[in-house]
Amino acid sequence: MQPETTAVPVTVYTEMTPNPETMKFVTDRMLLQGNSVDFTDPASAVQSPLAVELFGFPFVRGVFIMNNFVTLTKTTDTEWSDVIPSMRVFIKNYLENGKPVFLENFKPTNPNATTSKDDSDVVKNIKEMLDNYVKPAVEMDGGAIQFKSYDNGRVTLLLQGSCSGCPSSMVTLKSGIEGLLKRMVPEVTEVVAEAI
Repeated sequence: MQPETTAVPVTVYTEMTPNPETMKFVTDRMLLQGNSVDFTDPASAVQSPLAVELFGFPFVRGVFIMNNFVTLTKTTDTEWSDVIPSMRVFIKNYLENGKPVFLENFKPTNPNATTSKDDSDVVKNIKEMLDNYVKPAVEMDGGAIQFKSYDNGRVTLLLQGSCSGCPSSMVTLKSGIEGLLKRMVPEVTEVVAEAI
């Protein structure tokens, strides 16, 4: 006789994001600590069985995983009110059944996330401002901003999760992040963004 396995209960709740096309599904389980992964299509999700299954829903256009949450991007013709209950149940059941979020050999790559000894003082200051003031606020909204490059006063950032394609992200970028960096790192003259 097989011993009965008991699923560990998982709580999943939703939080709205500033991007109307994305919704943050927060769990009481750590999914990917201290890093983030943005899957923009099913082909990019092969290292995450959870993301692969989420892309199986016809309205899912993007899956972003970070810390204890999954941010889903939907098609424009889908109403969140129609799909939130089923998505919460799906994520809850998936995690309760102990299915893997990522394959065992999966290693997220984000070479620009932390400072490097090769970074100039300006780049170190930019990264420090992003880590301490920008990233925590953006993560609360179900997204992430990553440093990409600095060249002649111009900072390029990568937008992920709910930030990618968000109507208010350019306002946040220009009036918030650019303003902060210009004040705190005088060498910065412009901040631009790339969506992943």
